[in-house]
Amino acid sequence: MPTRNRNSASPAELESTDAPPPALRVAVLADSDTRWKWGALTARRLTSGEDRAGAPRAEISGLLLRGRATPTPRQLAEVGDVGIAADRVREVTAVEFLHTVRDEGYDLVVLALVGGAVQAMLHGLAALRLPARPVVVTGYVGVVYEKLADGLLLRHGADVVLANSRQDADRFRAVYEGVGADASAVTEAALPFLGGAPHRPEPRRDTVVFAAQPSVPASRADRTYLLRRLVEHARLHPGREVLLKLRSKPGEHTTHIEELPYQRLAERLPGGLPPNFRLVYGHMGELLDRTDLLVTVSSTAALESLHRRIPTAVLTDLGVREALGNHHFIGSGLLTSWDHLDGGAHPRPDERWLAGQGVAADGGYDTAYDTARARVAALLASPRLPDPAPYYTPATAPGYLPGILARHHLAPDGHPLPGAAATGETGRVRGAVREAVRDAARGAYRQGVQRVAPVIRRMGEL
Repeated sequence: MPTRNRNSASPAELESTDAPPPALRVAVLADSDTRWKWGALTARRLTSGEDRAGAPRAEISGLLLRGRATPTPRQLAEVGDVGIAADRVREVTAVEFLHTVRDEGYDLVVLALVGGAVQAMLHGLAALRLPARPVVVTGYVGVVYEKLADGLLLRHGADVVLANSRQDADRFRAVYEGVGADASAVTEAALPFLGGAPHRPEPRRDTVVFAAQPSVPASRADRTYLLRRLVEHARLHPGREVLLKLRSKPGEHTTHIEELPYQRLAERLPGGLPPNFRLVYGHMGELLDRTDLLVTVSSTAALESLHRRIPTAVLTDLGVREALGNHHFIGSGLLTSWDHLDGGAHPRPDERWLAGQGVAADGGYDTAYDTARARVAALLASPRLPDPAPYYTPATAPGYLPGILARHHLAPDGHPLPGAAATGETGRVRGAVREAVRDAARGAYRQGVQRVAPVIRRMGEL
């Protein structure tokens, strides 16, 4: 891919010289463990390959947006190999990120963030008025089953808005066109973390994995029900290994808040746990290597499983509801219940449904990012990109946008609020104090979410 910010030669001139072009400078900004995984692997797929001398085409740096869900070192390690060394990953505030973009001269920025943070970064980048700004890419980490319009309009203004499937691309364009916004940034691709060997049953292996979600379902009764049925399934099938795949340990946060960790619920389950039942952590791809049936309510892990042709079940026990996200799987052929699974039934996916979901189980995954790579290459070759122009502005959303920007210490015009960034020795002292206060506040927040809030709710139900 041609570089634009640090080399004034045209792509044709670069091809005619013996010296290879400099590597692209890429930054990935993420605000949770799953978005870090999505952003880092997306950056790699958009810039994959080597130059003529065998050097990587891109130097990718990782930036973690400081907040309640900032991943811990354990969570980063559990994501697996994303091709970015640990010493190239650091934590930043929104204002620090904008200053880094201003000073480092990145060619490409991948915003792996919640919608409001994407919107703030777009306005912040526009306020920088850089003579040569980076290409900005964003998207979604998985199945988009809620807040479609809200999330999409908050991402509008990026140069590329990646859709993980043909169905998503059509929905995204319909939303943008429906409000009169430019839809040309929507680009069909696929989830960047699909892969692994196709499922091959082994006679001596029988492993069922339940992919837990931090916030689905939300209530104690529903989560206890799912855990109880999973344990009962293990007791009904003593020769089967039954695994509960957990996203985080108590006290850690992921993309969504987990108020009622399954670990806590398992400790209180009457009768204890059978010997063939285990709670497990780790990289989902490695776990899928030995999975014979994946069960979930609506986790994106279902798409990873389907990509590898692993038998996959989406539960209807708690209903098929938008609040659960399993309505996304209507028409998939995967909807079933624990009663049917206990009896040995395995759903069969509908091939037409699969074709529209970006699963690419038919072998088309190798070319899934070709269109996105071509679009990014064309943008990088542009002599100058205009400033980002999000749909939301102080004129179009005066009652909504300022609050979003203020959460990231930005004024309505995208500039940092007074006192948002400190520099020099005073800034380092303030930074150390802020770090200590942040850690204490994060611990208190987690205790409130996982300990205090459930008690208050139970008292209110008395």
